[in-house]
Amino acid sequence: DCGSGQLTLDLANDARSVLAVDFSGEMLDLLADRARSAGLANVETARSTLQALDLPASSVDIIVTNYALHHLRHPEKAALLAKAYTWLRPGGRLVIGDMMFGLTGDADGRRIIAGKIATIARRGPAGLWRIAKNGWKMLVARQECPAPIEMWSRMLSDAGFAEIRSERVVAEAAVVGASKREQKVQAPTK
Repeated sequence: DCGSGQLTLDLANDARSVLAVDFSGEMLDLLADRARSAGLANVETARSTLQALDLPASSVDIIVTNYALHHLRHPEKAALLAKAYTWLRPGGRLVIGDMMFGLTGDADGRRIIAGKIATIARRGPAGLWRIAKNGWKMLVARQECPAPIEMWSRMLSDAGFAEIRSERVVAEAAVVGASKREQKVQAPTK
């Protein structure tokens, strides 16, 4: 989801056209106002959930998502990646920036969660409230469902992506990028 468009506006400075997607009409209105104020006429908005989004096959060169996919359950992530693969032109890129750690008890996930809890707890009562609220979202309400980098790599590979690369940005966040395979041209048979 594009939100108010911080990343969208940066991308629009270098792109011929940008489609910004969000389920919130208010966010899309704010983004449209910000784009007009910045003199950007190449930003189009679409109101949709990520799961309902549908684009023509081979219609985009790059898909960028930032801190949106951790709200989807893992099967929804995999289904979206499969759809994104069809939307990209051959050689197109997908870039995902998001929370990337496991909630299933792996050592990396435990270390990341413990570090975040310790940092937030030092803020006193407000920090403790945030810990309780975020813990509820992740463990009980399942409003947030981050996946570790290894799972993203596997889901991207399963969807057909190649050249999968990842880089941890901070303890809980990483960027994963991949490309759609170029179509192989078959030599004519004689």
